[in-house]
Amino acid sequence: MAVEEILFFIAAFIAEIVGTIAGFGSSTIFLPLALFFVDFKTAIILVAIFHLFGNLARIAFFRQGFDKRIILQFGVPGFLLSMLGAFLIGILPQQVLKLVLGIFLIVTSASFLAKPGLKFPANTGTFIVGGSVTGFITALVGTGGALRATMLQGFNIEKVKYIATAATIALGTDITRIPVYLSQGFLTEQYYLYIPILFGVALAGSFLGRTIVGRINQEKFRKVVLVAIVLVSIKFIVDGLLA
Repeated sequence: MAVEEILFFIAAFIAEIVGTIAGFGSSTIFLPLALFFVDFKTAIILVAIFHLFGNLARIAFFRQGFDKRIILQFGVPGFLLSMLGAFLIGILPQQVLKLVLGIFLIVTSASFLAKPGLKFPANTGTFIVGGSVTGFITALVGTGGALRATMLQGFNIEKVKYIATAATIALGTDITRIPVYLSQGFLTEQYYLYIPILFGVALAGSFLGRTIVGRINQEKFRKVVLVAIVLVSIKFIVDGLLA
């Protein structure tokens, strides 16, 4: 195996550890790094497949936190509204949306950090509204991990339940987009062997991430996730200003 390929898989491993701990962000970290080693289309499909493997691993490792109510009330409306958002993606200016989203996320996350007791009421109405807003905006800007994490952290749900829920919802996105990438020929034969290796890397990264999560108490875990959201929010704001 070439040095470049080893570095590619090391980048994937690090991205999965961070993504497991924060509950989002593995593709955000891995995609720009993957572009150093492969072309854009190959990077998109390999990162998507890796993201799917990572979500499956997190669901398996954190399955005790699976909450059917949150999945149905938060995840399903998000999926439905994402289809509406997809139709509007060419109408609304993405740079403005990213700027507004970045400001919203950074203000919300900073508020939760400043006031640990602050949270959204965890009832059916807020789950449906939160999930709908998340799905709609995710389709418009092309990425939704940070927004999903902000909404779920706003309910201040237990860390294992949070990771399992975030992974399950994200898995739905992976299942819908990967067949589209494959049908468009993004994955060429020379990269077929990457798939089983990426599966192993995703499992190893998720397992190590789970070990780290198990050693962090709920309060510190929430702060880690919120700080990660703030960092991603800054990127959204920069992207919006520079676009």
